[in-house]
Amino acid sequence: MKLRKQVAFGVIASLVVLSACSKDDATSTPSASTTTSSAPDTAAATKAPPMTLNWLTFVPTNDVSLPAPDKDYIRQAIEQKFNVKLNMEYGVPGEDHKTKINLKISSGATPDMFQADGAQTNQFIIDKAVADLTPYVNPQTMPNYYKWVTPEIIQRYQVQEVFMRAPVPYEKQLYQSYYVRKDWLDKLGLKVPTNYDEMINVMKAFTFGDPDGNGKNDTYGFTTFGNGIGVSKQFPEWYKNGLGIDLWYDQAHGEYVDPQSDIRAGKVLDDIRAVLAQKIVDPDWFLAKPGQELEKVEAGKAGIFQSLLRTAAFDNVATSVKKKTIDISGIKTADFVPFHIMPDAVNYAALPGVPFLFGAKTPPEKIKKSIEIMDWLAGPEGYLLSHFGKEGTNYTKSGNTITLIPDAITKDNQANGNFFDVYSSIFAYGVQDPSPIGLTIIDPRETDHDRAIVEKLKSYKYPVLGTNVAPPPGFDIGAFRTQMRAYMVKILFEEKDASNWPKYRKELMTTYHGKEIFDNYAKTISQVFKTPVVFKSENP
Repeated sequence: MKLRKQVAFGVIASLVVLSACSKDDATSTPSASTTTSSAPDTAAATKAPPMTLNWLTFVPTNDVSLPAPDKDYIRQAIEQKFNVKLNMEYGVPGEDHKTKINLKISSGATPDMFQADGAQTNQFIIDKAVADLTPYVNPQTMPNYYKWVTPEIIQRYQVQEVFMRAPVPYEKQLYQSYYVRKDWLDKLGLKVPTNYDEMINVMKAFTFGDPDGNGKNDTYGFTTFGNGIGVSKQFPEWYKNGLGIDLWYDQAHGEYVDPQSDIRAGKVLDDIRAVLAQKIVDPDWFLAKPGQELEKVEAGKAGIFQSLLRTAAFDNVATSVKKKTIDISGIKTADFVPFHIMPDAVNYAALPGVPFLFGAKTPPEKIKKSIEIMDWLAGPEGYLLSHFGKEGTNYTKSGNTITLIPDAITKDNQANGNFFDVYSSIFAYGVQDPSPIGLTIIDPRETDHDRAIVEKLKSYKYPVLGTNVAPPPGFDIGAFRTQMRAYMVKILFEEKDASNWPKYRKELMTTYHGKEIFDNYAKTISQVFKTPVVFKSENP
Protein backbone atom coordinates (compact mmCIF):
# COMPACT_ATOMS: atom_id res chain seq x y z
CA MET A 1 0.00 0.00 0.00
CA LYS A 2 1.28 3.45 -0.61
CA LEU A 3 2.74 5.02 2.30
CA ARG A 4 3.26 8.72 1.57
CA LYS A 5 5.63 10.77 3.81
CA GLN A 6 6.24 14.51 4.26
CA VAL A 7 9.17 15.73 6.93
CA ALA A 8 21.34 19.79 9.23
CA PHE A 9 21.65 22.49 10.47
CA GLY A 10 25.42 22.17 10.07
CA VAL A 11 25.05 20.28 6.78
CA ILE A 12 22.81 22.94 5.26
CA ALA A 13 25.31 25.57 6.26
CA SER A 14 28.14 23.53 4.79
CA LEU A 15 26.25 23.25 1.51
CA VAL A 16 25.80 27.02 1.37
CA VAL A 17 29.51 27.64 1.70
CA LEU A 18 30.57 24.56 -0.24
CA SER A 19 32.05 26.57 -3.09
CA ALA A 20 34.42 28.19 -0.64
CA CYS A 21 35.55 24.88 0.89
CA SER A 22 37.93 22.18 -0.17
CA LYS A 23 36.14 19.55 -2.24
CA ASP A 24 37.94 16.89 -0.28
CA ASP A 25 37.00 18.10 3.21
CA ALA A 26 33.90 20.28 3.23
CA THR A 27 33.31 19.65 6.92
CA SER A 28 36.71 20.66 8.26
CA THR A 29 38.51 22.89 5.77
CA PRO A 30 38.21 26.63 6.52
CA SER A 31 36.58 28.81 3.90
CA ALA A 32 38.70 31.03 1.69
CA SER A 33 37.55 34.13 3.51
CA THR A 34 39.15 32.91 6.76
CA THR A 35 42.33 31.38 5.34
CA THR A 36 45.43 33.44 6.09
CA SER A 37 47.98 31.28 4.33
CA SER A 38 48.30 30.09 0.75
CA ALA A 39 50.04 26.87 1.87
CA PRO A 40 48.55 23.56 0.62
CA ASP A 41 45.75 22.06 2.71
CA THR A 42 47.68 19.19 4.32
CA ALA A 43 44.60 17.67 5.97
CA ALA A 44 42.75 17.47 2.67
CA ALA A 45 45.82 16.17 0.86
CA THR A 46 46.31 13.30 3.34
CA LYS A 47 42.65 12.45 3.88
CA ALA A 48 41.75 8.80 3.33
CA PRO A 49 39.81 7.98 0.16
CA PRO A 50 36.04 7.70 0.61
CA MET A 51 34.69 4.43 1.99
CA THR A 52 32.24 2.75 -0.38
CA LEU A 53 28.96 1.66 1.19
CA ASN A 54 26.32 -0.42 -0.56
CA TRP A 55 22.78 -0.11 0.83
CA LEU A 56 19.51 -1.77 -0.15
CA THR A 57 16.44 -0.19 1.44
CA PHE A 58 12.66 0.07 1.30
CA VAL A 59 10.68 2.90 -0.29
CA PRO A 60 6.90 3.37 0.00
CA THR A 61 6.13 3.51 -3.72
CA ASN A 62 7.64 2.63 -7.08
CA ASP A 63 7.14 6.22 -8.18
CA VAL A 64 10.55 7.35 -6.90
CA SER A 65 14.04 7.67 -8.33
CA LEU A 66 17.32 9.35 -7.49
CA PRO A 67 18.41 12.37 -9.51
CA ALA A 68 21.76 12.77 -11.22
CA PRO A 69 24.60 13.06 -8.68
CA ASP A 70 25.09 16.77 -9.37
CA LYS A 71 21.44 17.42 -8.41
CA ASP A 72 21.29 15.02 -5.48
CA TYR A 73 22.23 17.39 -2.68
CA ILE A 74 21.18 14.91 0.02
CA ARG A 75 23.66 12.32 -1.24
CA GLN A 76 26.28 15.06 -1.56
CA ALA A 77 25.74 16.10 2.06
CA ILE A 78 26.06 12.51 3.32
CA GLU A 79 29.12 11.73 1.23
CA GLN A 80 30.92 14.94 2.19
CA LYS A 81 30.06 14.82 5.87
CA PHE A 82 31.04 11.16 6.34
CA ASN A 83 33.69 10.76 3.62
CA VAL A 84 31.87 7.93 1.87
CA LYS A 85 30.70 6.91 -1.58
CA LEU A 86 27.11 5.77 -1.13
CA ASN A 87 25.63 3.27 -3.57
CA MET A 88 21.87 3.11 -3.08
CA GLU A 89 19.43 0.45 -4.25
CA TYR A 90 15.81 0.51 -3.12
CA GLY A 91 12.41 -1.04 -3.76
CA VAL A 92 8.92 -1.36 -2.36
CA PRO A 93 8.27 -4.16 0.13
CA GLY A 94 7.14 -7.28 -1.70
CA GLU A 95 8.23 -10.28 -3.69
CA ASP A 96 10.58 -8.42 -6.04
CA HIS A 97 12.51 -6.96 -3.11
CA LYS A 98 12.63 -10.38 -1.41
CA THR A 99 13.99 -11.98 -4.55
CA LYS A 100 16.62 -9.28 -5.01
CA ILE A 101 18.01 -9.54 -1.50
CA ASN A 102 17.95 -13.36 -1.58
CA LEU A 103 19.96 -13.36 -4.82
CA LYS A 104 22.47 -10.89 -3.43
CA ILE A 105 23.03 -12.88 -0.25
CA SER A 106 23.22 -16.25 -2.02
CA SER A 107 25.72 -14.87 -4.54
CA GLY A 108 27.98 -13.38 -1.87
CA ALA A 109 27.07 -9.78 -2.74
CA THR A 110 25.31 -8.98 0.51
CA PRO A 111 24.78 -5.22 0.88
CA ASP A 112 26.65 -3.55 3.72
CA MET A 113 23.29 -2.44 5.18
CA PHE A 114 19.89 -3.63 4.05
CA GLN A 115 16.22 -3.78 4.96
CA ALA A 116 13.87 -6.74 4.50
CA ASP A 117 10.54 -7.89 5.86
CA GLY A 118 10.17 -9.60 9.22
CA ALA A 119 9.72 -13.19 8.05
CA GLN A 120 12.66 -12.93 5.66
CA THR A 121 14.97 -11.45 8.28
CA ASN A 122 14.01 -14.23 10.67
CA GLN A 123 15.31 -16.73 8.12
CA PHE A 124 18.52 -14.73 7.56
CA ILE A 125 19.11 -14.84 11.31
CA ILE A 126 18.51 -18.60 11.41
CA ASP A 127 20.98 -18.98 8.52
CA LYS A 128 23.52 -16.72 10.32
CA ALA A 129 23.72 -14.56 7.20
CA VAL A 130 23.69 -11.32 9.21
CA ALA A 131 25.90 -9.71 11.82
CA ASP A 132 25.48 -9.53 15.58
CA LEU A 133 24.48 -5.93 16.40
CA THR A 134 25.59 -5.92 20.03
CA PRO A 135 28.84 -3.97 19.44
CA TYR A 136 27.18 -1.43 17.18
CA VAL A 137 23.66 -0.54 18.28
CA ASN A 138 23.46 1.04 21.73
CA PRO A 139 22.71 4.47 23.27
CA GLN A 140 26.37 5.47 23.09
CA THR A 141 26.83 4.78 19.38
CA MET A 142 23.30 5.88 18.36
CA PRO A 143 22.04 8.61 20.72
CA ASN A 144 19.54 10.01 18.20
CA TYR A 145 18.15 6.59 17.35
CA TYR A 146 17.41 5.85 21.01
CA LYS A 147 15.16 8.90 21.17
CA TRP A 148 12.82 7.10 18.77
CA VAL A 149 12.98 3.60 20.24
CA THR A 150 13.54 2.22 23.72
CA PRO A 151 15.70 -0.71 24.78
CA GLU A 152 12.45 -2.54 25.57
CA ILE A 153 11.13 -2.04 22.02
CA ILE A 154 14.43 -3.27 20.59
CA GLN A 155 14.46 -6.28 22.93
CA ARG A 156 10.91 -7.24 21.98
CA TYR A 157 11.82 -6.96 18.31
CA GLN A 158 14.38 -9.74 18.53
CA VAL A 159 13.88 -13.25 17.19
CA GLN A 160 15.77 -16.48 17.79
CA GLU A 161 17.08 -15.00 21.07
CA VAL A 162 19.87 -13.08 19.32
CA PHE A 163 20.43 -9.40 18.51
CA MET A 164 20.84 -9.43 14.75
CA ARG A 165 18.11 -7.04 13.62
CA ALA A 166 16.92 -3.68 14.90
CA PRO A 167 13.82 -1.67 14.02
CA VAL A 168 13.90 1.42 11.86
CA PRO A 169 12.17 4.31 13.71
CA TYR A 170 8.47 4.05 13.05
CA GLU A 171 5.25 6.01 13.41
CA LYS A 172 3.56 5.28 16.77
CA GLN A 173 0.25 6.94 15.91
CA LEU A 174 -1.81 4.87 13.47
CA TYR A 175 -4.32 6.31 11.01
CA GLN A 176 -6.26 3.31 9.72
CA SER A 177 -9.81 4.28 8.80
CA TYR A 178 -12.66 3.95 6.39
CA TYR A 179 -13.56 7.08 4.43
CA VAL A 180 -16.94 7.93 2.94
CA ARG A 181 -17.75 10.49 0.29
CA LYS A 182 -19.57 13.15 2.29
CA ASP A 183 -21.06 15.11 -0.62
CA TRP A 184 -22.75 11.91 -1.82
CA LEU A 185 -24.17 11.33 1.65
CA ASP A 186 -25.54 14.87 1.68
CA LYS A 187 -27.11 14.49 -1.76
CA LEU A 188 -28.88 11.29 -0.68
CA GLY A 189 -29.86 12.58 2.76
CA LEU A 190 -27.74 10.03 4.62
CA LYS A 191 -25.53 10.22 7.71
CA VAL A 192 -21.98 8.99 8.19
CA PRO A 193 -22.28 5.30 9.15
CA THR A 194 -21.43 4.25 12.69
CA ASN A 195 -22.00 0.48 12.50
CA TYR A 196 -22.01 -2.38 10.02
CA ASP A 197 -25.67 -2.21 9.03
CA GLU A 198 -25.47 1.53 8.41
CA MET A 199 -22.35 1.03 6.29
CA ILE A 200 -24.12 -1.58 4.15
CA ASN A 201 -27.10 0.73 3.71
CA VAL A 202 -24.80 3.52 2.50
CA MET A 203 -23.09 1.11 0.11
CA LYS A 204 -26.49 0.20 -1.37
CA ALA A 205 -27.48 3.85 -1.71
CA PHE A 206 -24.18 4.74 -3.39
CA THR A 207 -24.68 1.88 -5.86
CA PHE A 208 -28.33 2.30 -6.77
CA GLY A 209 -29.18 5.89 -5.76
CA ASP A 210 -27.22 7.74 -8.48
CA PRO A 211 -25.16 9.77 -5.97
CA ASP A 212 -23.26 11.62 -8.72
CA GLY A 213 -26.48 12.61 -10.47
CA ASN A 214 -25.40 11.57 -13.95
CA GLY A 215 -28.44 9.37 -14.52
CA LYS A 216 -26.32 6.24 -14.95
CA ASN A 217 -25.93 3.13 -12.82
CA ASP A 218 -22.13 3.39 -12.75
CA THR A 219 -21.11 3.81 -9.09
CA TYR A 220 -20.41 1.35 -6.29
CA GLY A 221 -20.60 1.56 -2.55
CA PHE A 222 -17.19 0.17 -1.61
CA THR A 223 -13.87 -0.67 -3.20
CA THR A 224 -10.77 -2.50 -2.03
CA PHE A 225 -7.96 -4.63 -3.50
CA GLY A 226 -7.13 -8.34 -3.55
CA ASN A 227 -3.91 -8.13 -5.58
CA GLY A 228 -5.12 -11.23 -7.43
CA ILE A 229 -4.16 -13.50 -4.53
CA GLY A 230 -6.41 -13.05 -1.51
CA VAL A 231 -9.52 -11.82 0.25
CA SER A 232 -8.98 -8.25 1.41
CA LYS A 233 -8.88 -7.61 5.15
CA GLN A 234 -10.52 -4.26 4.39
CA PHE A 235 -13.93 -5.88 3.97
CA PRO A 236 -16.09 -4.72 6.91
CA GLU A 237 -17.31 -8.30 7.41
CA TRP A 238 -14.11 -9.00 9.32
CA TYR A 239 -15.14 -6.38 11.89
CA LYS A 240 -18.74 -7.61 11.87
CA ASN A 241 -17.49 -11.01 13.05
CA GLY A 242 -15.00 -9.67 15.60
CA LEU A 243 -11.91 -10.43 13.52
CA GLY A 244 -10.88 -7.00 12.27
CA ILE A 245 -7.59 -6.91 14.17
CA ASP A 246 -4.74 -8.51 12.23
CA LEU A 247 -2.98 -10.09 15.24
CA TRP A 248 -4.76 -10.28 18.55
CA TYR A 249 -3.84 -10.98 22.14
CA ASP A 250 -7.15 -11.64 23.90
CA GLN A 251 -6.11 -10.70 27.44
CA ALA A 252 -9.50 -11.55 28.93
CA HIS A 253 -9.08 -15.22 27.97
CA GLY A 254 -5.28 -15.44 27.88
CA GLU A 255 -5.31 -16.43 24.21
CA TYR A 256 -3.46 -15.50 21.07
CA VAL A 257 -5.92 -15.22 18.15
CA ASP A 258 -4.92 -15.27 14.50
CA PRO A 259 -8.06 -13.74 12.97
CA GLN A 260 -7.40 -14.61 9.33
CA SER A 261 -7.10 -18.32 10.06
CA ASP A 262 -9.61 -18.42 12.91
CA ILE A 263 -12.53 -20.84 12.68
CA ARG A 264 -14.85 -17.83 12.51
CA ALA A 265 -13.23 -16.73 9.23
CA GLY A 266 -15.60 -19.12 7.49
CA LYS A 267 -18.52 -16.94 8.58
CA VAL A 268 -16.63 -13.87 7.29
CA LEU A 269 -16.30 -15.48 3.87
CA ASP A 270 -20.00 -16.32 3.73
CA ASP A 271 -20.88 -12.74 4.70
CA ILE A 272 -18.54 -11.32 2.04
CA ARG A 273 -20.12 -13.64 -0.54
CA ALA A 274 -23.57 -12.29 0.38
CA VAL A 275 -22.41 -8.68 0.02
CA LEU A 276 -20.74 -9.35 -3.32
CA ALA A 277 -23.99 -10.93 -4.53
CA GLN A 278 -25.72 -7.61 -3.91
CA LYS A 279 -23.34 -6.02 -6.44
CA ILE A 280 -22.54 -3.09 -4.15
CA VAL A 281 -18.78 -3.68 -4.24
CA ASP A 282 -16.47 -2.62 -7.07
CA PRO A 283 -16.38 -5.79 -9.23
CA ASP A 284 -12.70 -5.26 -10.09
CA TRP A 285 -11.57 -5.47 -6.45
CA PHE A 286 -9.95 -8.92 -6.59
CA LEU A 287 -7.47 -8.19 -9.37
CA ALA A 288 -6.77 -4.62 -8.22
CA LYS A 289 -3.25 -4.01 -6.95
CA PRO A 290 -2.68 -1.83 -3.87
CA GLY A 291 -3.49 1.74 -4.86
CA GLN A 292 -5.59 0.86 -7.89
CA GLU A 293 -8.74 0.77 -5.77
CA LEU A 294 -8.17 4.45 -4.97
CA GLU A 295 -8.22 5.25 -8.67
CA LYS A 296 -11.86 4.09 -8.72
CA VAL A 297 -12.66 6.50 -5.90
CA GLU A 298 -10.79 9.38 -7.54
CA ALA A 299 -12.66 8.74 -10.79
CA GLY A 300 -15.98 9.03 -8.94
CA LYS A 301 -16.88 5.35 -9.28
CA ALA A 302 -16.85 4.29 -5.61
CA GLY A 303 -17.82 6.07 -2.41
CA ILE A 304 -16.14 4.18 0.47
CA PHE A 305 -12.53 3.07 0.83
CA GLN A 306 -10.03 2.31 3.56
CA SER A 307 -6.64 3.98 4.07
CA LEU A 308 -3.73 3.96 6.49
CA LEU A 309 -2.59 7.46 5.53
CA ARG A 310 -3.01 10.51 7.73
CA THR A 311 -3.45 12.73 4.66
CA ALA A 312 -5.81 10.47 2.70
CA ALA A 313 -8.59 13.08 2.62
CA PHE A 314 -6.69 16.32 3.24
CA ASP A 315 -7.69 19.43 1.32
CA ASN A 316 -4.40 20.53 -0.23
CA VAL A 317 -2.10 17.50 -0.32
CA ALA A 318 -1.51 16.74 -4.00
CA THR A 319 -1.63 12.98 -3.43
CA SER A 320 -4.74 12.88 -1.24
CA VAL A 321 -7.79 11.07 -2.54
CA LYS A 322 -9.88 14.20 -2.01
CA LYS A 323 -7.53 16.46 -3.99
CA LYS A 324 -7.23 13.95 -6.83
CA THR A 325 -10.99 13.45 -6.95
CA ILE A 326 -11.54 17.19 -7.30
CA ASP A 327 -8.78 17.53 -9.88
CA ILE A 328 -10.11 14.66 -12.00
CA SER A 329 -13.83 15.37 -11.72
CA GLY A 330 -13.80 19.12 -11.44
CA ILE A 331 -16.38 18.81 -8.65
CA LYS A 332 -15.08 21.24 -6.06
CA THR A 333 -17.60 20.08 -3.44
CA ALA A 334 -16.24 16.52 -3.41
CA ASP A 335 -15.34 15.64 0.16
CA PHE A 336 -14.46 12.63 2.29
CA VAL A 337 -14.71 12.08 6.04
CA PRO A 338 -13.29 9.26 8.16
CA PHE A 339 -15.46 6.78 10.04
CA HIS A 340 -15.19 3.36 11.59
CA ILE A 341 -17.66 0.67 12.55
CA MET A 342 -15.32 -0.65 15.29
CA PRO A 343 -13.46 2.42 16.61
CA ASP A 344 -12.51 0.70 19.87
CA ALA A 345 -10.63 -2.12 18.15
CA VAL A 346 -9.34 -0.92 14.79
CA ASN A 347 -6.16 -2.96 14.78
CA TYR A 348 -3.29 -3.84 17.08
CA ALA A 349 -1.08 -1.01 18.35
CA ALA A 350 1.88 0.12 16.28
CA LEU A 351 4.90 -2.17 16.27
CA PRO A 352 8.19 -1.85 14.38
CA GLY A 353 7.72 -2.90 10.79
CA VAL A 354 11.04 -2.41 8.98
CA PRO A 355 14.28 -3.89 10.35
CA PHE A 356 17.82 -2.95 9.40
CA LEU A 357 20.58 -5.53 9.21
CA PHE A 358 24.23 -5.89 8.23
CA GLY A 359 25.86 -8.75 6.38
CA ALA A 360 27.66 -11.34 8.47
CA LYS A 361 30.85 -10.69 6.47
CA THR A 362 30.52 -6.92 6.29
CA PRO A 363 33.74 -5.37 7.71
CA PRO A 364 33.19 -3.78 11.14
CA GLU A 365 34.43 -0.40 9.91
CA LYS A 366 31.69 -0.36 7.27
CA ILE A 367 29.03 -1.25 9.83
CA LYS A 368 30.26 1.54 12.11
CA LYS A 369 30.20 4.05 9.28
CA SER A 370 26.66 3.04 8.28
CA ILE A 371 25.61 3.37 11.92
CA GLU A 372 27.02 6.91 12.04
CA ILE A 373 25.08 7.94 8.95
CA MET A 374 21.82 6.37 10.07
CA ASP A 375 22.02 7.98 13.48
CA TRP A 376 22.56 11.32 11.79
CA LEU A 377 19.46 10.68 9.66
CA ALA A 378 17.57 10.01 12.91
CA GLY A 379 18.64 13.38 14.34
CA PRO A 380 17.28 16.86 13.59
CA GLU A 381 19.88 17.71 10.97
CA GLY A 382 19.51 14.56 8.89
CA TYR A 383 15.77 14.26 9.43
CA LEU A 384 15.08 17.74 8.10
CA LEU A 385 17.37 17.41 5.10
CA SER A 386 16.04 13.99 4.09
CA HIS A 387 12.36 14.91 4.57
CA PHE A 388 12.13 18.53 3.46
CA GLY A 389 15.38 19.59 1.83
CA LYS A 390 17.08 22.93 2.39
CA GLU A 391 16.52 25.39 5.19
CA GLY A 392 15.47 28.80 3.90
CA THR A 393 14.33 27.30 0.61
CA ASN A 394 12.00 24.49 1.56
CA TYR A 395 11.33 25.39 5.20
CA THR A 396 12.09 27.99 7.82
CA LYS A 397 13.28 27.32 11.33
CA SER A 398 12.58 29.18 14.56
CA GLY A 399 14.05 27.32 17.49
CA ASN A 400 12.67 23.81 17.15
CA THR A 401 9.61 24.90 15.19
CA ILE A 402 9.82 24.06 11.50
CA THR A 403 7.45 25.83 9.12
CA LEU A 404 7.22 24.14 5.75
CA ILE A 405 7.17 25.90 2.39
CA PRO A 406 5.01 23.27 0.66
CA ASP A 407 5.21 24.52 -2.92
CA ALA A 408 8.99 24.64 -2.74
CA ILE A 409 9.16 21.16 -1.23
CA THR A 410 6.82 19.71 -3.84
CA LYS A 411 8.63 21.38 -6.72
CA ASP A 412 12.06 20.37 -5.46
CA ASN A 413 11.03 16.80 -4.73
CA GLN A 414 9.07 16.13 -7.90
CA ALA A 415 11.68 17.75 -10.13
CA ASN A 416 14.21 15.28 -8.76
CA GLY A 417 12.26 12.02 -8.96
CA ASN A 418 10.55 12.30 -5.55
CA PHE A 419 13.98 11.59 -4.12
CA PHE A 420 13.04 12.75 -0.61
CA ASP A 421 11.03 9.51 -0.35
CA VAL A 422 14.18 7.47 -0.92
CA TYR A 423 16.27 9.18 1.76
CA SER A 424 13.54 9.82 4.32
CA SER A 425 12.62 6.12 4.28
CA ILE A 426 16.12 4.95 5.16
CA PHE A 427 15.79 5.69 8.84
CA ALA A 428 12.31 7.09 9.43
CA TYR A 429 10.01 4.85 7.41
CA GLY A 430 6.56 6.44 7.45
CA VAL A 431 7.35 8.74 10.38
CA GLN A 432 5.40 11.99 10.24
CA ASP A 433 5.82 13.16 13.83
CA PRO A 434 9.42 14.14 14.73
CA SER A 435 8.57 15.17 18.30
CA PRO A 436 10.90 12.45 19.71
CA ILE A 437 13.82 14.59 18.50
CA GLY A 438 12.23 17.81 19.70
CA LEU A 439 10.88 19.15 16.40
CA THR A 440 7.46 20.64 15.77
CA ILE A 441 6.28 20.76 12.16
CA ILE A 442 3.92 23.48 10.94
CA ASP A 443 2.38 22.75 7.56
CA PRO A 444 0.45 25.81 6.29
CA ARG A 445 -1.49 23.62 3.87
CA GLU A 446 -3.41 21.99 6.71
CA THR A 447 -6.92 23.32 7.15
CA ASP A 448 -9.50 23.09 9.92
CA HIS A 449 -11.02 20.28 7.86
CA ASP A 450 -7.70 18.42 7.93
CA ARG A 451 -7.18 18.95 11.64
CA ALA A 452 -10.68 17.63 12.34
CA ILE A 453 -9.80 14.47 10.41
CA VAL A 454 -6.66 13.97 12.48
CA GLU A 455 -8.58 14.39 15.74
CA LYS A 456 -11.08 11.79 14.58
CA LEU A 457 -8.33 9.36 13.62
CA LYS A 458 -6.60 9.84 16.97
CA SER A 459 -9.83 8.91 18.77
CA TYR A 460 -9.66 5.32 17.49
CA LYS A 461 -8.33 2.63 19.84
CA TYR A 462 -5.65 0.05 19.06
CA PRO A 463 -5.37 -2.97 21.39
CA VAL A 464 -1.84 -3.87 22.44
CA LEU A 465 -0.21 -7.02 21.07
CA GLY A 466 2.93 -6.15 22.99
CA THR A 467 5.69 -7.57 20.85
CA ASN A 468 6.78 -8.58 17.39
CA VAL A 469 6.35 -12.29 16.82
CA ALA A 470 8.10 -14.80 14.58
CA PRO A 471 7.81 -18.50 13.68
CA PRO A 472 10.15 -20.98 15.33
CA PRO A 473 13.16 -22.11 13.28
CA GLY A 474 12.26 -24.21 10.30
CA PHE A 475 8.67 -23.02 9.96
CA ASP A 476 7.48 -20.79 7.14
CA ILE A 477 4.67 -18.33 7.89
CA GLY A 478 4.82 -17.19 4.26
CA ALA A 479 3.88 -20.66 2.99
CA PHE A 480 1.10 -20.83 5.59
CA ARG A 481 -0.38 -17.49 4.49
CA THR A 482 -0.10 -18.35 0.80
CA GLN A 483 -2.07 -21.55 1.25
CA MET A 484 -4.55 -19.84 3.58
CA ARG A 485 -5.27 -17.18 0.95
CA ALA A 486 -5.64 -19.87 -1.73
CA TYR A 487 -8.25 -21.72 0.32
CA MET A 488 -10.17 -18.50 0.99
CA VAL A 489 -10.22 -17.59 -2.71
CA LYS A 490 -11.39 -21.11 -3.53
CA ILE A 491 -14.24 -20.86 -1.03
CA LEU A 492 -15.30 -17.42 -2.19
CA PHE A 493 -15.20 -18.01 -5.95
CA GLU A 494 -15.50 -21.77 -6.50
CA GLU A 495 -17.59 -23.18 -3.66
CA LYS A 496 -21.18 -22.49 -2.67
CA ASP A 497 -20.39 -21.73 0.98
CA ALA A 498 -17.66 -21.99 3.64
CA SER A 499 -18.60 -25.44 4.89
CA ASN A 500 -15.14 -26.73 3.91
CA TRP A 501 -13.31 -24.07 5.94
CA PRO A 502 -12.90 -26.27 9.09
CA LYS A 503 -11.31 -28.98 6.93
CA TYR A 504 -9.00 -26.49 5.21
CA ARG A 505 -8.13 -24.90 8.53
CA LYS A 506 -7.17 -28.25 10.03
CA GLU A 507 -4.77 -28.79 7.16
CA LEU A 508 -3.33 -25.31 7.69
CA MET A 509 -2.75 -26.08 11.35
CA THR A 510 -1.10 -29.45 10.66
CA THR A 511 0.43 -29.78 7.19
CA TYR A 512 1.35 -26.08 7.09
CA HIS A 513 2.36 -25.99 10.76
CA GLY A 514 -0.01 -23.23 11.87
CA LYS A 515 -0.22 -24.65 15.37
CA GLU A 516 3.55 -24.68 15.87
CA ILE A 517 3.86 -21.17 14.47
CA PHE A 518 1.09 -19.67 16.59
CA ASP A 519 2.13 -21.59 19.69
CA ASN A 520 5.45 -19.79 19.32
CA TYR A 521 3.65 -16.45 18.95
CA ALA A 522 1.74 -17.19 22.16
CA LYS A 523 4.98 -18.14 23.90
CA THR A 524 6.59 -14.83 22.94
CA ILE A 525 3.58 -12.85 24.17
CA SER A 526 3.61 -14.87 27.41
CA GLN A 527 7.21 -13.83 28.02
CA VAL A 528 6.42 -10.16 27.44
CA PHE A 529 3.34 -10.01 29.67
CA LYS A 530 4.69 -12.60 32.14
CA THR A 531 1.41 -14.48 32.11
CA PRO A 532 0.32 -17.72 30.41
CA VAL A 533 -0.94 -17.20 26.85
CA VAL A 534 -2.12 -20.05 24.65
CA PHE A 535 -3.16 -20.53 21.06
CA LYS A 536 -6.24 -22.70 20.63
CA SER A 537 -6.09 -24.39 17.26
CA GLU A 538 -8.82 -26.97 17.66
CA ASN A 539 -12.06 -26.50 15.77
CA PRO A 540 -15.21 -26.24 17.88
